[in-house]
Amino acid sequence: MGVWATKAGMTSIFTPEGLCLPATVLALEEGNIVTQVMTVEKHGYNAVQVGYQVVPERKITKPELNHLKKSGCPPMRKLKEYKLKEVEGYGPGQQLNPDEIFKVGEMVDVAGTSVGKGFQGAIKRWNHHRGNMTHGSKSKRQHGSIGSSATPSRVLPGLKMAGQMGNKRKTIKGLEVLMVDVERRALVVKGSVPGKPGSVIEVTPGKRVGKNC
Repeated sequence: MGVWATKAGMTSIFTPEGLCLPATVLALEEGNIVTQVMTVEKHGYNAVQVGYQVVPERKITKPELNHLKKSGCPPMRKLKEYKLKEVEGYGPGQQLNPDEIFKVGEMVDVAGTSVGKGFQGAIKRWNHHRGNMTHGSKSKRQHGSIGSSATPSRVLPGLKMAGQMGNKRKTIKGLEVLMVDVERRALVVKGSVPGKPGSVIEVTPGKRVGKNC
C-alpha cells in the first residue's frame, strides 16, 4: 500500500555519529483517503483506489465528482489504484495513516515527474563528448554522425540526439525513511526525489526481489 505526498524541499539531517545526510521533506496534504475498493469477485482483481489533494468541486470533472460523492469522499484532484493481494480492512472514506504504513529505517520507492529542462543539445542531454574548440573546427558541440550513407541509407530510430530533456516519470528505489512526523504531517526520506518543490509524488514500500515481491 502506498500514499501520495507533496515534495516540500530538501534539508540536512545529522546522525548521532556526526554524519550529515541529505534528506527530502515530503508534506502530506489533505487527502490519502480510500475512494474505492476493487475485489476479484466484482472487478477481477484486488486493489484500493486512493485520492489526494482536496480541491473545490469546480476544479474536477462531473464524473469524478459523482464518483467521489458516491464513496462519501471530498473532491480530490489525484486518484490512483494500488493492487494488493488482500483488501480486507479497507473501505471507502477511510483515512490512511502514513505512520501505520511506513516505519523509520524501512526502504521506500518514490515516483514522480522529473524537472523539465526544455530543448537541449546532445552534449547536455546525453553527456556526449564535444569536438575540438580550436580554430577551424566545425564540430564544437555537434552530435556527430547519425548514420552511414550506403547501408542502411537512413537514420535509425532511437538515436541519442537533441530534444526535450526531463519532464518524464522517474522512480527512485530504496530510499531510507528517516522520520515520520504525524503532528506536522511530514515524511522525511534520505536522498533526493524527482520533481521540484510543490510537485506531487507517490510513495510506496520498497520492492525487494525475493523478499516482498
